[in-house]
Formats: sequence, structure tokens, C-alpha cells
Amino acid sequence: MTSVLCLVETDDDGIVEASRRALTVARRLADSDGSTLGAALVSSRPEAVVGELGAYGVADAHAITLNGVTAFAPMAWARALLELAASTEASAVVAGGTDRGNEVLAYAGAFSAEPMVANCVDAARTSTETVAVTRQRWAGSLIEESVLTASRALFTVAFDGVTAEPAPGSVATNVLDVAYDVDLVDRAVEVAEWTRRSGGVALAEARVVVGGGRGVGSAEGFAPIDELAELLGAAVGVSRVVTSLGWRPHAQQVGQTGTRITPELYLACGISGATQHLAGCQSAKYVVAINTDADAPIVARADYAVIGDLNEIIPALVEAIRSR
Repeated sequence: MTSVLCLVETDDDGIVEASRRALTVARRLADSDGSTLGAALVSSRPEAVVGELGAYGVADAHAITLNGVTAFAPMAWARALLELAASTEASAVVAGGTDRGNEVLAYAGAFSAEPMVANCVDAARTSTETVAVTRQRWAGSLIEESVLTASRALFTVAFDGVTAEPAPGSVATNVLDVAYDVDLVDRAVEVAEWTRRSGGVALAEARVVVGGGRGVGSAEGFAPIDELAELLGAAVGVSRVVTSLGWRPHAQQVGQTGTRITPELYLACGISGATQHLAGCQSAKYVVAINTDADAPIVARADYAVIGDLNEIIPALVEAIRSR
């Protein structure tokens, strides 16, 4: 029986949220053509997450060892993924829309001469060599429905366009070990060193985000924002102008050219709401804007707005939360 293969990324907390969402779409595709769902985990052990893989309907978890490779090497990962897809007769290979997932699938497309489609939110098999895909265009402002024609479909899943949904019924997941030798040419790009992110919540996966814009006034002005975020267990996000001014790092930028967020609550403080920023927060469930300008674009987008000086409102919020 053919399968749909999903590249699954993990961290110390288990399966990363982007991979849960990718598994959700991969399972829909597998169900549409009667395939089984398989997972590929490179340089990580699936035993720690086998229960969760089963909850998402994964029948087989392939633990891939790349001989001679100890860190992320996108070309080596892509070669191994294609070899596994061939041996399992996978009709499609899916990955989360992370930097890593997009890079690996792009290499896989180049190596196999098959088209790779990014930013998908749904997929269904329509014939032996065609898959109907729904994907985001223009930062999610346009939803495109198209047909992917390929002997093996390759696509990544838009993080902010899909909600992770476990399967209706859990299955028993088989863990299978597989090893591949790596050609030297496929190690041309390889992570040489990495540093663990210190504390805090990952912006892309945060349930609450406290954002700050030009209205914060300065790099030092972010102290109350940081304090509020810590109290709420939230991540800090910023507008593009804040990173351009050098007040905060680009890793905290919310927007079309930054991180696209999907929190339950986005508290936007002193952010006017440029188009590219709104594209990055449009999937937030609730938006609360704090701004002195009642006509700011972010206020029109917000579910709730507080018109006033954030330098008075944020400390008052902090005090109220601390008192409780």
C-alpha cells in the first residue's frame, strides 16, 4: 500500500507545533486516497513522541540516521527523505512550513525534478498523479485552489492556516530504524554550531503575544512590554520599524517579512498597523490594540481597542495583574 510521508521535527518538548499541523493535512491527504500515514524523523528518536504520533494517525515512524552527519544538513536530509519515499512508495511528501521544512522540500524538489508547493492549507488526491491543493498567496490575503500534477507530490503546510487536529481514533505506531550513507557533496551545507534559545516562548507558537511598535518610544521603553509579557507567559513581538531602528532583533518581528503568528490573544501596543504587519497577525483569534490614534489601521482590525497612552496603560495593567 502506498503512503503519505510527513517530515516531523521535534524539540525538547516533543513534536513542534508546525509538524502537528503538517501531520493534520498529511492525514487528510492519506485519507483521501486510502493511503497510510508515515512519519520521518531525522537524527531524533521517535520513541519519546510515539504516543503523539499515534494520536495523529501515524502508522509507521521512520527514525532516520545519516551516517557521518550529526547536525542539520538540508541536502542530506532531502536525499534521505526521497530514498525513504521511494522505498515506502510514498505518493506525497509533506513538511511543516518552517525554515527547515521549506528548505528540505525545496532541495527534494530540485533533486527529483518534481514540483514543490509551499503554504498549503489542505490537500486531497483527485487521480493517480494529481492532487488538489489549497494554499495561501499574498501572505494569506488570497486563497488559491489549484491542481498539482506529479508522480510524487511535495508540499509544505502554512503554519498560520491550519489548526492541529489529532485523528478521530489513535493508532499503534511502528518505529522503524533506517540508515543512509551521505555523499560529501550533500554535506556542503551543514550546521556547524547552534545555540539554544534562552527562556521565553517561541513567537510562532505563542498563545499570547504582546507587541510593541514605534509608539513604545525607545529600546528602553520596552521594559514594561517585557514585564507584561512575562506576567502573561507571552512572547514579545514587534513591528518592522522597531527592528529597523535597532531597538529589538528581527527574530521578534511580526509581519509578512517576519513571523506570522497565530495566538489566542495579540496585544498590540503603539503599533499603527501597516499592511505587512497586519498580514502577520491576521490569524490571531483576538486582537487588542492600545494606541493614541483612534483611526490607526490596527484599531480597525482590533476586536477591542484602548485609546490612550501605552506608557500609562501598560504599567496599570502590570499593577492590576500583580495585585491578583
